Amino acid sequence: MPNSKPLQSLPGVGPSIARDLADLGYATPHDLRGEDPEEMYERLCTIRGTHIDRCVLYVFRCAVYAAETDRPKPDLLRWWKWKSRQYGNRSHR
Repeated sequence: MPNSKPLQSLPGVGPSIARDLADLGYATPHDLRGEDPEEMYERLCTIRGTHIDRCVLYVFRCAVYAAETDRPKPDLLRWWKWKSRQYGNRSHR
């Protein structure tokens, strides 16, 4: 099993989400740069063979933002802030 600890440095990413990200092929925060959180979420649902709570999508949005933003806004490092389409479509840049 790959080491998912580096992924846990991202906001909102604990052991379970880190395993999900590792199962999607990501090993480090840098690997998330440029990725599409919605596509990641859909792939995870396919891999798991079931619907997954949309909160995972919000964590993916937050994690990608944190991974690819040099100076992230502290308020956007909270996964629940990513429920809104406003942030989901990356209009925060």
